[in-house]
Amino acid sequence: MPTPLPHSARTSGDGRREANAASVLRAVLDHGQPLCSPSRAALLTGCNPNRVGYAMVANADPGFPGYGMEIADDIPTLAETLRDAGYATYAVGKWHLARDSSSSAAADRANWPLQKGFDQYYGVLEGLTNLFHPHQLVRDNSPLDIDEFPEGYYYTDDITDQAISMVKSLRAHDPDKPFFLYLAHNAVHAPLQAKPADIERHRGRYDGGWDELRRARFAKQKADGLFPEETELPARNAEDGLDVAAWDDVTADEQRLYARYMEVYAAMVDNVDQNLGRLVDTLDALGELDNTIIVFTSDNGGSGEGGAEGSRSYLSRFAHHPRLPEDWPADVDRDPELIGGPRSLVHYPRGWAMASNTPFRLYKRHTYAGGVRVPFLISWPQGLHRSPDDDGLRHQYQYATDIAPTLLELAGIERPGHRRGIPVQEQDGSSFAPVLTDPSADSTHPEQYCEMTGNRSYYRDGHKLVTLHRPGAPYDDSEWALYDIRTDPTEIHDLASSRPDLVKELAAAWEEAAWRNGVFPLPDASGALALRGPAEARLSRPVTLLPGTPELERYRSSRLIAFRSFTITLELESYEEGDSGVLVSHGDQGGGYSLYVEEGRLHFAYNEYGALRDTDAGPLQPGTRTILLAATAEPGLRWRFGLTVDGDERAAPDPVHQLIGMAPFQGISVGVDRKSPVSWPVHERHGVFRYTGALRSVTYRPGAPGPDSPEAVARALHDAAAAFE
Repeated sequence: MPTPLPHSARTSGDGRREANAASVLRAVLDHGQPLCSPSRAALLTGCNPNRVGYAMVANADPGFPGYGMEIADDIPTLAETLRDAGYATYAVGKWHLARDSSSSAAADRANWPLQKGFDQYYGVLEGLTNLFHPHQLVRDNSPLDIDEFPEGYYYTDDITDQAISMVKSLRAHDPDKPFFLYLAHNAVHAPLQAKPADIERHRGRYDGGWDELRRARFAKQKADGLFPEETELPARNAEDGLDVAAWDDVTADEQRLYARYMEVYAAMVDNVDQNLGRLVDTLDALGELDNTIIVFTSDNGGSGEGGAEGSRSYLSRFAHHPRLPEDWPADVDRDPELIGGPRSLVHYPRGWAMASNTPFRLYKRHTYAGGVRVPFLISWPQGLHRSPDDDGLRHQYQYATDIAPTLLELAGIERPGHRRGIPVQEQDGSSFAPVLTDPSADSTHPEQYCEMTGNRSYYRDGHKLVTLHRPGAPYDDSEWALYDIRTDPTEIHDLASSRPDLVKELAAAWEEAAWRNGVFPLPDASGALALRGPAEARLSRPVTLLPGTPELERYRSSRLIAFRSFTITLELESYEEGDSGVLVSHGDQGGGYSLYVEEGRLHFAYNEYGALRDTDAGPLQPGTRTILLAATAEPGLRWRFGLTVDGDERAAPDPVHQLIGMAPFQGISVGVDRKSPVSWPVHERHGVFRYTGALRSVTYRPGAPGPDSPEAVARALHDAAAAFE
């Protein structure tokens, strides 16, 4: 979550603090974007995300201005403005504002944290990672070359340690310099993974199911004054493909499995809270707490990506493709005791996402409240003082773009009109400082457009126009629904048919805002916006890797194999009896492959989204020099492998499902299997299993795109459309 962090509730002895109730304000109408990169861009710039270039997550570059995935020089970030004003600036954790194609050691770092105003950075440039084995940690401007993590390592603990260290170091060197800390957790984004002790504390808490949890949470929300007593709880999400079954209709075995998923999610939140307390305790020990503005918020609503059943194979569930075959492995069998640990990449069922979004409808990616309504807390004991009759709640509508101007006003810093001689673009957000001091003040953000993958909304003065867009459906006025969220905050009663005049007015306002902010063309996952720009073709060139090469970055690695045929040629000086270890590895427990030598025999391990296939390819004879692995892309998103040793054909697995989307999630390593292993049994026997022989090189040669590649799908769509012209 993109935050400097807040106070949290404390129970004695667990490292968490009791919040100063007189200084904490809660805003329940804070709004973000339905996905993470756009919300982060809005938060850090105060500008609408499409205008900044983040209409989507930073995992695409189709060539349109709203999808540039670069913060222009004339849009200063909050960190740049604060650093120019004399602040020390630190970023820790999830960044997700650099294209994945610009995340390697050879990349243009123009949109990495240090180039966007931060003095120091430690974390993961992408949107998600393995919390036990982060796939690529970056310190400042350099990816770290890590073979393995220490026993007990957990990423949320690590980034908190780094944040605390930065603050302690600053105060040791300068007792007065103000600082800005942007601590953005990768938790609780999937894959859901948590420490065993944290999971254990939540055992059995969710056995009652998502319906019971949702009702209890809604009752608590109303009792706490977050919603008026007359607010209605919507029925379970029932939209096609987004629906949630009644908990009582789920089998007993499924209930036990599904409850385990939620226990892991809760444990992740628990761990964030513990680490939050450690940071706050540090500020308190330094005497900084009372004069530190602390903000806590989220980027989007709970995610329904786990589907109706959830998954222990998140990367296969995350593989969005219009031609997934019927036998696609959307889940893998796992011992329940492994769920949440380093051997399982979990996403919970969307019933829990519905409960997480209580009392709102739908999920992340949607412009209904379940996708965009997020918590917001702000604390500043020395600067925020409430009257005795002020309960600290704020119900005014505010938006993510308002956070930067608000913090600047509270800090007494004016955003300059020019920076480095260049006029800066104006912000779309407005400071809500008046709302913080006066609960009866009007919202400073009376209207706002929103768009994500074809879903659209427009808010103005209490009314909200919103769509639930189906990919491939026409964009017309029949999609609009209208709600008065002042009296119907849970978006139940559609007023579109009774207020066609207002629908027309707000629809026109949405279109005007869309043209002004660079929203068009509208994507909906059925068209060409999934394609990448031609500049990425260079990432698909052949590459030769020598022993000792740091791990090849995830995205660069994927371009060598994704949706295509390919070959891997391994050249040995000469195999000698007793040589052993991993020759090449690509991927991790979520999917990947490796070639390794053990007890004189060559093995090909293929991890199919968590299901391991290990093929014994026979003995290696002394003097062996060349091993060739050839993959042929076949229909149905499959690869057929062939394996030869000095020209002799060896055993290979039957055709397997291709690794697509975010898999393989870990990059290519030569002579070692780093961090999360492809084969857990090999890892248990040998650890990273460095090759002991004389390996000369490993060469990847990408072949032709396969029949289910994005290029082939785009051609098929074009041909189908042309046939109707």
